[in-house]
Amino acid sequence: MSLTERLNQDMKTAMKARDKETLSVIRMVKASLQNEAIRTGNDTLSEDEELTVLSREVKQRKDSLQEFQEAGRDDLVQKQEAELQVLKGYMPEQLSEEELEDVIKQTITEVGATSKKDMGSVMSAVMPKVKGKTDGSLVNKIVNKHLS
Repeated sequence: MSLTERLNQDMKTAMKARDKETLSVIRMVKASLQNEAIRTGNDTLSEDEELTVLSREVKQRKDSLQEFQEAGRDDLVQKQEAELQVLKGYMPEQLSEEELEDVIKQTITEVGATSKKDMGSVMSAVMPKVKGKTDGSLVNKIVNKHLS
């Protein structure tokens, strides 16, 4: 089942259950997917493009969550956390830190990186492999650790 089909199915379920929060998040994701399709000029998006949009939505909410926490806005923090939970249900299974370290070590060997100067080449090689399966800041932190 494609992401769009799954979103439509879950939207019907949320409407029947009168789950406004889930329905709101699904509608925002569908709008983002539609905007991306318009932007790219395609009628449908590939799975990779859909994953990119989903990852962007998750990142936006994580950034907002951090800002709301710093500002002490507990009401908005709870809302962002609830939206994040709904979005994470559509993301692929996340890599554990050990699995991510293995991917990074393998990539460092493949690229032949030896110092922090090679950080960009390692990051550009790792990110497509772990797209949607982990947070980019965690990748950056682990790559930094192994290249120091």
